[in-house]
Amino acid sequence: MSGRRESVNKDLIFIGGLVVIAAALIAYLMTRSGDDAISAAPAAGTSMMAPAGGAEKSHSAIERRQPGDPMAMGDVDAPVALVVFSDYRCPFCAKFSRDIEPELVKRYVDAGQLRIEWRDFAIFGPQSMAAARAGHAAAEQGRFWEFNRAVYAAAPERSKPDLPESELIEFARQAGVPDIDKFTAGMRGTTFDAAINADLAQGNSIGVPSTPAFLINDVPILGAQPTEEFVRAVDQALANR
Repeated sequence: MSGRRESVNKDLIFIGGLVVIAAALIAYLMTRSGDDAISAAPAAGTSMMAPAGGAEKSHSAIERRQPGDPMAMGDVDAPVALVVFSDYRCPFCAKFSRDIEPELVKRYVDAGQLRIEWRDFAIFGPQSMAAARAGHAAAEQGRFWEFNRAVYAAAPERSKPDLPESELIEFARQAGVPDIDKFTAGMRGTTFDAAINADLAQGNSIGVPSTPAFLINDVPILGAQPTEEFVRAVDQALANR
């Protein structure tokens, strides 16, 4: 009984911490102004689209909207974008991947209404960085999402998984990465470090405190919230477009 009480107390403390962090992040994003990372004015290089009615709508500077991006899914000009900051060793990121992302893909991505963009937020040590490199190495061969899902499908419910090189290589095989030698070389090298570090810097610039963290058309959501919360946020973004 005492063990159960201790577990409940820990869960309550964790949830309370998320509430505080979410409030802080929301306040942070709402007070960004002018040329900050999240702004009503488009930054240089920000993609533009013209919605029905002829008025131009600028996408957030956080969204990349790059055609052919192997670490994104969905129409490049989808009206709503979900930017996901994740770490492969984060159990709550795994929960999102397993329980929530498939429903969002089915409801919105396949319908052309939602674009999902991945960001590496490798904060849980050297294995997180190695896994991020492995993700890029899989993306280089067109198997990013398959690799991503393989890693998260095997993750424990509550604790951080152990991700040695041997496990990452096995996940690459499961994902159908065709050239495992090339994948292994990419995972072990530093070719992708600049891109990974750029994702981390972007997250830090908007106050992302931990993983998973999400922006749905600039509206922040922290943690693997219930599917209904993401559905509500996407529906609201679609209504406001």
